[in-house]
Amino acid sequence: MYKTFNLDNIELTKYIFFTGKGGVGKTSTACATAVTLADKGNKVLLISTDPASNLQDVFNRDLDNKGVTISEVPNLVVINLNPEEAAREYRESVVGPYRGKLPETVIKNMEEQLSGSCTVEIAAFNEFSNFITDEETEKKYDYIIFDTAPTGHTLRMLQLPSAWSNFISESTHGASCLGQLAGLESKKEMYKNAVSTLSNKDKTKLILVARPEETPLKEGERASLELKELGVNNQILVINGVLEGYTKGDAISEGLYIKQQKALEHIPEHLKTIETFTIPLRSYNVIGIENIRKMLKEDYIEEKEKPLEKEDLKGIHDLIDDLYISNKRVIFTMGKGGVGKTTLASAIALGLSERGVKVHLTTTDPAHHLAFTLDKKDNIEVSHIDEELELEKYKEEVLSKAREEMSEDDIAYVEEDLRSPCTQEIAVFRGFSELVEKADSEVVVIDTAPTGHTLLLLDSTESYHREIERSKGEVPESVKKLLPRLRDKNETEVVIVTLPEATPFFEAKRLEEDLKRAGINNKWWIINSSLSITETKNPLLMTKALEEEKWIKKINDHSNGNTVLIPWSEKEVKGSMLLE
Repeated sequence: MYKTFNLDNIELTKYIFFTGKGGVGKTSTACATAVTLADKGNKVLLISTDPASNLQDVFNRDLDNKGVTISEVPNLVVINLNPEEAAREYRESVVGPYRGKLPETVIKNMEEQLSGSCTVEIAAFNEFSNFITDEETEKKYDYIIFDTAPTGHTLRMLQLPSAWSNFISESTHGASCLGQLAGLESKKEMYKNAVSTLSNKDKTKLILVARPEETPLKEGERASLELKELGVNNQILVINGVLEGYTKGDAISEGLYIKQQKALEHIPEHLKTIETFTIPLRSYNVIGIENIRKMLKEDYIEEKEKPLEKEDLKGIHDLIDDLYISNKRVIFTMGKGGVGKTTLASAIALGLSERGVKVHLTTTDPAHHLAFTLDKKDNIEVSHIDEELELEKYKEEVLSKAREEMSEDDIAYVEEDLRSPCTQEIAVFRGFSELVEKADSEVVVIDTAPTGHTLLLLDSTESYHREIERSKGEVPESVKKLLPRLRDKNETEVVIVTLPEATPFFEAKRLEEDLKRAGINNKWWIINSSLSITETKNPLLMTKALEEEKWIKKINDHSNGNTVLIPWSEKEVKGSMLLE
């Protein structure tokens, strides 16, 4: 159906950007591309700006932000930038001058305003702008490859006149991520040149990486459209991890093959217009030079038994028993898109209901999806927060206020700021707080939640009351009670859901750190879709199951043994199926 990803058949540019959802193999594909080009005699610079980068693991050596030559690949230099560290330095450059001059509560509020994902995005853009605009670097290398491209939100914001005015740090318009560009006026020209290079099809190629699954393909379409809108048109799509055949009589491999083929048949319409390539599913983690070199060429099979000691791992009933015995009133399932949060929230709700608990289950996923995953509803009330509706209501309230006081340029900045990830969380906050209040009389299970950053942002003295009062006129009782309840580990439990792979684990750890900053407890982890506890007889999948084991052990150790392992299933899973 699609051609295999082969660099000999692709017209490459000086600058190559890789982008895609976490866990799709973005870093692996970038590394394999860099090594393949370097092996052909090209001088290659590979730069990661991913906060969850595992480049050091991939190349099995310490890396820095100056550049390390890979001895086994003499033509390759690798740089591992840390945008979170850059964001910390940037935050301090903005806040530092006010320390000792403003009250501590104001300083804390400023720090929190600058601690969200938008600030990290800007810091990442600042880091790689230095490389994409540096003439010496351009002359020195044949190819400069970036693992992680800027988002459409970042690029649009950089192009707005208002983003460079003092209005940002002084405004009270209520946008969720104030001040990302405060103090960066001196770099405006560099950013302008970087954006120009990104949109130059003769200089830059964008490689969208996805998996043959519905959620990553939808995310790929969204990123593609956003970046095309800004002139980044030289794009190709690489679908990583395609199972090319299956073992007859093996339900796991046959089910995986059918599931992937179905996703490929229903690929989003826009992606059908982009040249598309595939990389076969590999049984190994792309770690070490040998495996990096193999990724775009071949696979291998290990002939050995699976040694995983499963007695150390818990089952879903152990988790539900603990939640029941400890009488938790508010339970979240949290994790990145596509890890199975909704199904697992349904299983937890159903398990508690079977123990006689009155449960309210809610989600921001479409209601029919939740209804599908929950096929028994005795003693369970189901609701749905319409995220789009909440977002539109919130945007209109903020813009109505802004139109009374601001110029058109300033309003354009507010409109862009309202596209930020933080805004969506704040928009659903009010409906969310009302649902949590139901915990007075029933157990509330929620398969989405605001991040620690959003909760702290809303709690800070300068912004919390302003955000709520602007829309309500007063602080509702449900909101006043919310944070104390979420911070009470006797009442609230966050269950983190991940997959037995490097990137999903690192991203889940960042979620956990975010929650700790907000004082919110997490005890339990769930590893979903594990091949290691299936009965597959497919040699490739059996070898892949072996590769999961170090991540299963790492997550289990990290959670002090409070990890539930859920097998991969070829079926569309309902909550009740996990309880059988």
